[in-house]
Amino acid sequence: QVQLVESGGGLVQHGGSLRLSCAPSERTFSSYAMGWFRQAPGKEREFVAAIRWSGGITYYADSVKGRFSISRDNAKNTVYLQMNSLKPEDTAVYYCAAVARRITVYRATWSYDYWGQGTQVTVSS
Repeated sequence: QVQLVESGGGLVQHGGSLRLSCAPSERTFSSYAMGWFRQAPGKEREFVAAIRWSGGITYYADSVKGRFSISRDNAKNTVYLQMNSLKPEDTAVYYCAAVARRITVYRATWSYDYWGQGTQVTVSS
């Protein structure tokens, strides 16, 4: 079973930056798309950003557009989420997700078959 390994979370001040990384435990795993979701206490898991591996097409939630950037490194089979201008409302556990089969809906949790364990991002005011 493929596992997704996340890193890069932490505590940052309002306006600061963090970069999250995610890679599958098996280097040979080939994903059609990878994404980031987040879940704040008492709230549902919500879409943040996604990238289609072929072509690098990206998708963003309106709440992070212009501040966050998702990218991939083909050689390292790794996806990144660069988060700039962080706000306290960005505080959440961030989850990496991946899917190997073709999908058409990138913003739904049910589109993804593999999930990381999550990494905490805390933005202080």
